[in-house]
Amino acid sequence: VRPLSATAAGVDEHVSKYWNHLGGDRYQRPIFVAATRQHVGKTTVSLALMSGLQKRFDHVGFLKPVGQQHVPVHSSNQNKTIRVDKDVSLVRERFRLEHIDYEDMSPVIIPRGYTKKYVDGEIEHDKQLADVERAMQNISTASDIVLCEGTGHCAVGSIVDANNAKIANLIGADMVLVANGGLGSAFDELELNRVLCQHYKVRIAGVVINKVMPDKYEQTRQYMTRALKERWGIPLLGCIPDRPFLGCPALVDLENLFRTELISGEHYKYRHYNMQDINLVTTSLTRFLENLRHKPSRTLYICHITRDDLILGFMGEYQRRKRDCAEPFEAALLVCGRKGKYQLSPELLDMMLSLNDAPMMLVEFPTHQVMSQINSFTPKLNIGDTNRVQVAVDHYEPYIDFDELLRRTSSNDTSFNDPTDISLNALRQQS
Repeated sequence: VRPLSATAAGVDEHVSKYWNHLGGDRYQRPIFVAATRQHVGKTTVSLALMSGLQKRFDHVGFLKPVGQQHVPVHSSNQNKTIRVDKDVSLVRERFRLEHIDYEDMSPVIIPRGYTKKYVDGEIEHDKQLADVERAMQNISTASDIVLCEGTGHCAVGSIVDANNAKIANLIGADMVLVANGGLGSAFDELELNRVLCQHYKVRIAGVVINKVMPDKYEQTRQYMTRALKERWGIPLLGCIPDRPFLGCPALVDLENLFRTELISGEHYKYRHYNMQDINLVTTSLTRFLENLRHKPSRTLYICHITRDDLILGFMGEYQRRKRDCAEPFEAALLVCGRKGKYQLSPELLDMMLSLNDAPMMLVEFPTHQVMSQINSFTPKLNIGDTNRVQVAVDHYEPYIDFDELLRRTSSNDTSFNDPTDISLNALRQQS
């Protein structure tokens, strides 16, 4: 039997109308995931939380109250195409959340120009909040527990009066903060976000430290656990060792980054390349062919559009291996040149298009800019890259303490400490 909402159970509606009744005086509050800054793995943590929660509850709801990057999807409720945050599409399809509709999972989208319209008074503040509350009501009614993913750090959205901390307060959610590995810098970033949560009276359920260097793992876990308990009285819910593969871009990521498409090798678009195996080719054709044969097969090469010899050499090596049934040809070639200044000859382009299995991409930017953008790029999870999504979930989930997370988010105590646990003052006296 699905738990009753707190409102139905007769509890103070102002503070708990989206809580699910667990029996007695205990209620399960929504869980809100926010980061300390961009690119720290918030969506990956959310995926792992969804996976673990689905093993413990029959119906897990998901909501991204305020989104930015959006994609078209089909809404069953409206029987039409609508736009939702891209992470909503990923989570709903990956975990088959058929008990809730897209319409409620992404109530507020902030596209380009939205901020100016809001400041100019063209978008109503009250309508934003009403849309979030309507969506939360529908999802919580259909679910045993609701997981919410924020956008960036806790202050993101402040200019439209809808930052993560404020929204978490609106829906009565407890916060899980995600930060990148380290001690001093990670704690400093966490403190900035903790203060904002405190300002909006949002309880912090705990912290997840992500992308921890393996040789620093035990040190980070032990010292961060102590620091969080001694300073704030909250637990370290997870300490995740770095998994370099998750930061390796796939060819589809580069398509999106450079707003282009593969000329050939389309069915290898989800093949990943290690950042250390990216080579800018400025050498002779002879040396390039040597590299193709002796470097790791899965290497990403970058050359200028004027190097017809390198492009022909790449295609020739692919054909040689295919003919001789040699080791698999997994290399890819990015052909770069400033738009409007350089272009491929029609004959060479026709040859490239004829090779279906040799991944080649035409990028209309200078080679130095392409190298710079790739080196600073952080690939994002997407629904098409099922392998990376599964690797991410399998890697993260075992490191998260779900028992402690659910204890914290269902405690009937109004402070950060469970009534049966040691108090923060007593803990400080012992340390």
